[in-house]
Amino acid sequence: MLEIIGELISSSGFGAMTVQNFIMIALACFFLYLGIKKQYEPYLMVPIAFGMLLANLPISGVMEAANGTDPGGLLYYLYQGTKLGVYPPLIFLCLGIATDFGPLIANPVTLLLGGAAQAGIFAAFFLAIMFGMTPEEAASIGIIGGADGPTAIFTTTRLAPHLLSAIAVAAYSYMALVPVIQPPIIRALTTKAERQVVMKEQRKVSQTEKIIFPIVVTILVSLIVPSATTLVGMLMLGNLLREIKLVPLMTSALSNTMMYMITILLGMTVGATANGDIFLSPSTLLIIALGLVAFSIGTAGGVLLGKVMYHLSGGKINPMIGAAGVSAVPMAARVVHKEGQLENPANFLLMHAMGPNVAGVIGSAVAAGVLLAMFG
Repeated sequence: MLEIIGELISSSGFGAMTVQNFIMIALACFFLYLGIKKQYEPYLMVPIAFGMLLANLPISGVMEAANGTDPGGLLYYLYQGTKLGVYPPLIFLCLGIATDFGPLIANPVTLLLGGAAQAGIFAAFFLAIMFGMTPEEAASIGIIGGADGPTAIFTTTRLAPHLLSAIAVAAYSYMALVPVIQPPIIRALTTKAERQVVMKEQRKVSQTEKIIFPIVVTILVSLIVPSATTLVGMLMLGNLLREIKLVPLMTSALSNTMMYMITILLGMTVGATANGDIFLSPSTLLIIALGLVAFSIGTAGGVLLGKVMYHLSGGKINPMIGAAGVSAVPMAARVVHKEGQLENPANFLLMHAMGPNVAGVIGSAVAAGVLLAMFG
């Protein structure tokens, strides 16, 4: 009897459990706690954490490829959409549906703020090189600074797929921590007088302008940075469908059903790549540290250019809107709006901050395209 019980235990997941499995399962439960209890990006954190949990349960085989008569695990097949870079552009398609580029069109100078906020990407790239990373790994780590999870995943799957889990977790964690990380940087780099600037109301943007914008951006960006065509093209297609107002059923499906379906698949499969051999290594800590540096420098870059614009405009531009140049839409813009209201409750900066915020989405996709062209 004892022998049978012993055989059952040894052939079960308990018998195959390693220290690494135990640590990764505990880590997955911690991320579930952050997503559910602390509500840190639950739409992303919960699928990522659960995928991590499933993949680290011993002999479950969910990430195993087909072998002989074994057809392979479910997550292995779903992961092909991540590995081949299919899911991130689909997320961009859905994101385009949900994005209003009106504030950017009304105040096109804010496009520069979206560009300045990408400074963190290249700063982290050179720091990663100094720490001994390869150029491909450094480029994948640097893109965390754009605060754009799908772009970080898209870039990493092409340049350094072995770092995918660590970079995805870092990118989405910092996106969730925007309200924590950005305010101290904003306050440190701006004066009280600058934070109190009330910007005048933006002009009304016509529907014709909104329809022309995604077409022109797609053509220009694709000709200038061809490797950014996939991400920018899907983003602009989604936005065009939104602005023509002729396909309401399609826009509804993309902005709701498809967005959440792709998010679940992307999150689960990214989490499933987090095996202990790679995730529990010093390089993961380095990636997380460099990601924070990238994100912080990106925020600072946007604010500092905002200060330049403040002086050049004679005090008409609130420099805080530069912090929204990272592409965490619309969270970064909300942070700026909240900081403005702390200084002046009658100040409404949200729509002004949305200009650089949506510019940041384009900026991070273009930065990814540049890095892919250089190292892909």
